[in-house]
Amino acid sequence: MPWGDFKILHAQARRLRIRKEGAIHALKIVVLAGGLSPERQVSLVSGQGICRALRSLGHRAALVDMFLGLENYAGAPADIFDASDGLCGREVIAAEAPDLAAVRASRRDRSGSLFGPGVLEACALADAVFLGLHGECGEDGRVQPAFDLLGIPYTGSGHLGSGMAMNKAVAKQVMELSGIPTLPWRELVYRREDIPRLVRELPLPAAVKAINGGSSLGLALPDTREELELALREMLDYGGHVIVERKIRGRDLTVGVLGEEYLPAVEMISQNGSYFDYAAKYQSGQSLEICPAPITPDQQKTIGELALKLHRALGLRAYSRTDFLLDEEGRAWCLEINTLPGMTPGSLLPKEAAAIGLSYPELCQRILDLSLS
Repeated sequence: MPWGDFKILHAQARRLRIRKEGAIHALKIVVLAGGLSPERQVSLVSGQGICRALRSLGHRAALVDMFLGLENYAGAPADIFDASDGLCGREVIAAEAPDLAAVRASRRDRSGSLFGPGVLEACALADAVFLGLHGECGEDGRVQPAFDLLGIPYTGSGHLGSGMAMNKAVAKQVMELSGIPTLPWRELVYRREDIPRLVRELPLPAAVKAINGGSSLGLALPDTREELELALREMLDYGGHVIVERKIRGRDLTVGVLGEEYLPAVEMISQNGSYFDYAAKYQSGQSLEICPAPITPDQQKTIGELALKLHRALGLRAYSRTDFLLDEEGRAWCLEINTLPGMTPGSLLPKEAAAIGLSYPELCQRILDLSLS
């Protein structure tokens, strides 16, 4: 296999995997997912997987939608930890992002709070909150301060590192200050009347990215002036705050960090002839993910060490996943970092963990242990 020597992977597996003969101390855990983010459905499917995995290990875990809360639960908040199947539903990820206006309108209390009925009460009763949130109102560092103030333990990184990582412009600045190679870029805050001027001025081809986008939502890859104009108009729906990055040809790679170790890289190849977009990520048969990626040991070491370097520079905790582009000359360019990477059945971090012998439930337990330590 091109990836080469697997001795390093086996050594990592020995350090990372849970000792099966050891008993796990059962905890009351709220798995917090959903919310009011464009990545809402991805988050709910991640949450279902996490919740069922933790319950299979003996924990008293319950899935709670951050935005809708417990408004459809008839029992007392203290009883959710013993609810059937941990309140997990049967959510699936549609080909299109969810209609957030419809989700907002569906909540009966009509409150402006992003925390639904009973959410904070349930979280305060838990021994820990496992964050299954993705994107805005979770991965962007807005939820963590509430838990810090209330003294509620949670998984993953704190508010400052999460906020810096989610903001693509700030993350780019940290990359540059840390000596991590990243493609030339520019930050823009614009209005509709600015678009004609920007269409004339911006270099092409380009990648236009919403400042807080995720799961390839809020991303356009224009090659022509007409495509650039359309992209800028579409990005107004995300607030008109973007980074514009040079677009190059290359291979899409990602590498996870777990504790103080980097994991084997994954290569993502879209099967629909397009880039690795939202549909390619989450619809069965739309993409091919190869793990370990067919790259050289030196390339694996390079991107692994860069991922660790960025993880540490941002002050992240427990785990993360960093995306790279490997250009036609074999050079690695860092694109962005994810502080709460997907944990769906098709997600990339679980594939990387499996490559070193760490099962999905073991990965969840390891994230919990690293976060609470």
